[in-house]
Amino acid sequence: MPPPHAPASHTAAEHAAVRGGVGLIDRGDHGLLEVTGRDRAKFLHAMLSNDVVALTPGQGCAATLLDVHGKVQVLLRVLALDERLLVITPPDLAAKTNEALDAYLFSEKAYFRDATGEEAMVMVAGPEAVGLAQRLTGVLPDDRAWSHAKGAIDGAPVRVVRGSGETGEPEFWLMSAAVDGPRVWDAACAAGATPVGRAAFESLRIEAGTPVFPEDIGPSVLLPEVPFAHLVSYAKGCYIGQEVIVRIRDRGHVNRLLRGLVLEGETVPEAGAPVLAGDAEIGKVTSAAWSYSLGRSVALALVRRQHADAGTAVTVRVEDAAVRATVADLPIARGRRSAGE
Repeated sequence: MPPPHAPASHTAAEHAAVRGGVGLIDRGDHGLLEVTGRDRAKFLHAMLSNDVVALTPGQGCAATLLDVHGKVQVLLRVLALDERLLVITPPDLAAKTNEALDAYLFSEKAYFRDATGEEAMVMVAGPEAVGLAQRLTGVLPDDRAWSHAKGAIDGAPVRVVRGSGETGEPEFWLMSAAVDGPRVWDAACAAGATPVGRAAFESLRIEAGTPVFPEDIGPSVLLPEVPFAHLVSYAKGCYIGQEVIVRIRDRGHVNRLLRGLVLEGETVPEAGAPVLAGDAEIGKVTSAAWSYSLGRSVALALVRRQHADAGTAVTVRVEDAAVRATVADLPIARGRRSAGE
């Protein structure tokens, strides 16, 4: 597996592999819950912001668990299999998510098991990811994000899952038994995928405007403050926090929004750096990285709605310096985000 950090020259090459070819990204730090029982879909449908009941085997969706105030408690991906659901959680959050959902279980026949670590999860990403995934596994899921199909790599069973374009490029997760993980990794490398470390992935996903939990879309964030159309179904029944989400849609607005920032100079701000309009603080950076596409620093930031239009000039406080920046729509830089994420 790739090291978490690499020299800048290596990071630039990894970034270029995803933008121009195909990269290989380890996702094994994510948590995994297995949900069984006849009420599994019905129960999660009542808890989460997206439509789980409508999923048939081979389909999936992204969703959030909100609190009653409409604030994001966790960001999830749900995969429907024949007799179970798999729920992918952010790193280190499977147990906490399990506990949060279990608190709402009463008579429903839904059984949760923490399966973290039982499956290896890697992602191939880039314009050549489609061809590589099909050559390696013999299958391709349909075009909807989080759809999936069974395949095999060198005799090892693999679930091929279409990603949502976190990097701004076509993506496929390859999920296999943990014992088969090294074999899958080596096969992907042998097929031409370049291992991609954490620094390059951060640059790619911030350029693509992809928020992650909890850095950009955490417990203090209202769901409508971030890009959320792919996380919500307005046609489904009630779920935790629904009243707030519908009220904002129908009668109001949020006071801040997640936007991109393109900074001048080479300084990469830390998360939490204040964003200023004149002398007034109007937001904070949530995550930032060097953009190899633009040749300058970029960031995601939650900023007041009045200052959220693309092209707005702001400054970012970095230690004692005020770094000039411009508000940008998402995605910030070139990428081919998958439809229906």
